Formats: sequence, C-alpha cells, structure tokens
Amino acid sequence: MSASSGAAAQRLRTDPDTVERDLAKLVLTVVELLRQLMERQALHRVDKGDLTEEQEERIGMTLMILQRRMDEMCARHGLRMEDLNLDLGPLGTLLSPTSPTSG
Repeated sequence: MSASSGAAAQRLRTDPDTVERDLAKLVLTVVELLRQLMERQALHRVDKGDLTEEQEERIGMTLMILQRRMDEMCARHGLRMEDLNLDLGPLGTLLSPTSPTSG
C-alpha cells in the first residue's frame, strides 16, 4: 500500500460517535446551499419585478422560516452555520461568506 493510499484509508475511517453529527453536517450543508440559491433567485426575481407583492411576502416569510429551522437544526447537532461552509481548497469555500439572512 503506497503512502497516498494509506493516507486515503486514514481519512475514510469514521468515529462511530460522530457519524450522526457528520451526516447531519453534510445534509445541512446541502440544505443551506439550496437555501442560498433560492434566496438569490428570489432576490433576482424581485429586482426584475416578476413577483406580486403577495408573492414577495410569501417568499420572504418562507426564507425566514427556513433560516430559523436551519439554526435550530444546527443547534440540535452542536453545529454553527460556519461549520457548514466546506473548504474546497483552491476553489474557495462552498457557501457564500455573507448571506443577507444569516447573522
């Protein structure tokens, strides 16, 4: 076994005590990425004037509720929103560094 494949095998080992937290982190990261994409799309549509006032209100409320739920889920699993921002190496981080609804 070469040194690089040995290192890969080391990275693949999981701690049974953290599997649930790591899985929650992965799922919440995907949900946060989708939330940010939905938020950007909604802002784009608002800027274009594609939405009625009622639709804007409904989307705003939905995004606020989703953000609140994300905060609750992170707290339940001992995570911070910053923990969800995966480092992609030379590509930078996965999530936007600043989100209008995060705080």
